[in-house]
Amino acid sequence: MPTSVDTVETTHRPAARVICLDAAHRLLLLHWRDPFDGARLWEPPGGGIEPGETPLTAARRELAEETGLNPAAVLDRSVPVDRDVRWNGKRYVGQEHFFVAHFAEDQPELVRTGLLPDEQANLHGHAWIAWPDLDSLPDRLEPPQLPTVLRALVPEGPWRDVAQ
Repeated sequence: MPTSVDTVETTHRPAARVICLDAAHRLLLLHWRDPFDGARLWEPPGGGIEPGETPLTAARRELAEETGLNPAAVLDRSVPVDRDVRWNGKRYVGQEHFFVAHFAEDQPELVRTGLLPDEQANLHGHAWIAWPDLDSLPDRLEPPQLPTVLRALVPEGPWRDVAQ
């Protein structure tokens, strides 16, 4: 017998995301509002991998589209993360590749000219967040294990000696 969880459409969506770090090791997070239920979430820039794209190519494309930041800053090293996220009345599951990009300046300005119309409508804002403040965001963080992903991608960062 199906449960209410089973009635939600599930989509397998391979994707790539970029953890952007500024000169002070702050993380760039985009603040989204779900058009289905109004829930808000914070997550790194990224999105689905298009047919024929590698995860790295998708990560660089998504970074440029969503932020206008230099896609060449995305390093060719990723950490796989299993995701299970509800968005717009659907459940998205699958592995996402998380990459890292370092920027020499503090809180580089974003340019959002590459956003699709629905993305423009649902992107509530962005923030460069100090890593110790990830636990105090007013809305949910996606993925919840982002600090662990950060440690795996940048083990030499200032978070290296902090208990998990």
